[in-house]
Amino acid sequence: MSFNEQFDQHGTWRREFALRLKRLSQWMKDHGLLDAAVEERLQRLELQVRSDKVMVAFVAEFSRGKSELINALFFAAYGRRIMPASAGRTTMCPTELAYDADVPPCLRLLPIETRLQAQALMEWRAVPEKWTRVDLDVNDPAQLARALEKVAEVRYVSQDDARALGLWHDDSPEDNPPVRADGLIEVPKWRHALINIAHPLLKQGLVILDTPGLNAIGAEPELTVSLIPQAHAVVFILAADTGVTRSDLAIWREHLITEGGGVDTRLVVLNKIDTLWDALSTPEQVQAQIDRQIATSADILGLPRAQVIAVSAQKGLVAKVTGDLALLQASKLPALELALGQGVMGQRQNILRTAVAAGIGELKNEAGRTMHIRRRDLAEQMMELRSLRGKNVSVIKHMRGRIEQEQAEFDGSGARIFAVRSVHLKLLRDVFCLLSTPTLKAELTELTRALKQPGIKLGVKKAYGQTFLRLREGLQKAQALCGEIQSMLTASFRELNAEFGFSLQAPMQPELTRYARDLELIERSHLQYLGIGNVLKLSQADFCERLVRALATRLRVVYESALGEVELWNKSAASQLDAQLRERRRNFGRRLEAMERIQQAASGLDDRISEIDEQEQVLNKLDAKLAELTSHLFGASSPSAAQRATAAAHAAMPEAA
Repeated sequence: MSFNEQFDQHGTWRREFALRLKRLSQWMKDHGLLDAAVEERLQRLELQVRSDKVMVAFVAEFSRGKSELINALFFAAYGRRIMPASAGRTTMCPTELAYDADVPPCLRLLPIETRLQAQALMEWRAVPEKWTRVDLDVNDPAQLARALEKVAEVRYVSQDDARALGLWHDDSPEDNPPVRADGLIEVPKWRHALINIAHPLLKQGLVILDTPGLNAIGAEPELTVSLIPQAHAVVFILAADTGVTRSDLAIWREHLITEGGGVDTRLVVLNKIDTLWDALSTPEQVQAQIDRQIATSADILGLPRAQVIAVSAQKGLVAKVTGDLALLQASKLPALELALGQGVMGQRQNILRTAVAAGIGELKNEAGRTMHIRRRDLAEQMMELRSLRGKNVSVIKHMRGRIEQEQAEFDGSGARIFAVRSVHLKLLRDVFCLLSTPTLKAELTELTRALKQPGIKLGVKKAYGQTFLRLREGLQKAQALCGEIQSMLTASFRELNAEFGFSLQAPMQPELTRYARDLELIERSHLQYLGIGNVLKLSQADFCERLVRALATRLRVVYESALGEVELWNKSAASQLDAQLRERRRNFGRRLEAMERIQQAASGLDDRISEIDEQEQVLNKLDAKLAELTSHLFGASSPSAAQRATAAAHAAMPEAA
């Protein structure tokens, strides 16, 4: 299947899974199995599946056919070019294509002048009035294409202004933008573009990041320390006739390959193979030339040859628009779609389904525990009632007195349970403090000071290393505290189980080491700015301000995720204790009610025994239904033949908002 077909199938699975999850949530609520922790776990699972995004970043130097490739892969069904693609520079600013149902179809453009201010791109997203908005008609391809031409708009500024914007570098004149005869310099009119349209693939969570050339990428730290590193796949485009040029290699080394980073999510496209099609050469000679370029490019970039794919985006687009299957095969575009489908979608689906399977397993365990408590309480009541057969009124009265005494003793044990919670919460407050925003801000103080020092910053690499060392140590402390809490919970729950007959089980401890891996990836993505080649860039105060803000924004996301995991862990432990306390109180109420009925009527004992038999049968049915509903959730990961047919039919059709 092509990437479009696999992505459409992935979207179908996500929608079906979210619907089944909602049904499970309602069923559990109807049967009293939905405590606060289970409810939050369900909500998180549903949100994770519904909002799952797959970002594919397209990166290239100017004039490599990047926008044309995006047109061919995703927008051929419009019957024309949608992204501007012509000779020379087209996409002048980083452009994100995505879908947000709460926003009308539009193009939003952030003026280039915002580079003169310190705010990070993420902060500008929260200020919609600063963006220029152009409404889009997704049912009119011509209007859509005309509107999107704005991403190619430029303006002309003085050399001083270009330098202030971070788009002119005296130390690397060969990378600077063109200069007109009047001395003015061409720069992008816009800093960033957001395109919101209801394309089927975008609606299902695909995000396309179209990035401009080396000069613009290097001037925007947030691209290289946040957006590109977080992309699930990066498609790096070269020209087939030139192979890897010096500026291509600079982008690859400085922005796409980080120290110690893997290359398995990188695909290299040798575009414009049609420029090698030569009437004076045989097809075999042309193919041999393409194969040599593939081998050379793979060797230079340090990639397996299977990750370098030669295509003609322009011929592929023409073939799709005209329905020319022979030309489509000659363009090699299906091979790239297959690589994207198997690599990006296969990897993303595996990650999401693994997370979902773990979540469902925990849900089933927590709901199963509640049913186990109910089943055990019914068994105790049954033994109690059967022991009363043939006994006189005084024995029954004595039994009732004993139950009331047990209830009073249980109610008096509240202080003991409260003490367990108090110690638990005290340790948790320390964990919350380590993962809080103020703590993160304090850890970044030294690095911020080092970056804001005027002139050459010789100690900045050391400051980065020390900052990330402290951040990792903080995570290790939080993990150690979580281990202490886990040990305390396990011991306390064991005592409570022995004393009160509970079946408490400490929930699985949060694993914070994966956030340490996130820190390592973030650190790697910043190291490229700390070398000798960026000494002059780091001497610019505005660039350093943007760099540290981009870093803080990305670190905040990591810390908030870790904090959320700890909070859910805490809620799972507290909800489990609350649920068993609640069930025990209900159990006392039911036992006293049974004694009351037995005292009032001779038939009360047999009636109550029959009721308990019926309740046991109901519990067995609930158990079976829970297993059925959760197995359906796992089953939702296997699309049917009908779904595959639908995916193939609708994979790339444009759709109105």
